[in-house]
Amino acid sequence: MRKYIRHPSDIPIEVDQVETHEHLTESLVNVSLGGLSFHSSEPLNIGKLLKIKIPFVEPEFETSAKVVWCEYSENNFEIGVELLDKEDAYRTRMVEQVCHIEHYKREVQAIEGRQLSGAEAATEWIQKFGHEFPRIGEEEPV
Repeated sequence: MRKYIRHPSDIPIEVDQVETHEHLTESLVNVSLGGLSFHSSEPLNIGKLLKIKIPFVEPEFETSAKVVWCEYSENNFEIGVELLDKEDAYRTRMVEQVCHIEHYKREVQAIEGRQLSGAEAATEWIQKFGHEFPRIGEEEPV
């Protein structure tokens, strides 16, 4: 059973390669307890160390990670990373919710033309979808 829910691919993340200091801005694919995946225009070697930042959350989320898989997918690569700090693994659950709320806010603006504040978007998202969001330790239905 999956332990994550898929994310909209419009959530930007910043990826810095520790050894080369190369900086990439990529799109988040999903978050799980202990890791995440993102799209990349270039492949990354298994074992490569990264600094990952999600800049739009407050406070800004930043963590260290290690590449555990890399697969070619539809003209780009999907990279899976393991978070190296176990405390960050639990913090990703909050970041995961914030990503969904941010996507909801953008979607409402695009579809309905309503401009929501962060608090308004969070309130609406929680009312509509909060019950579907798995809690830590719960399995998500397949």
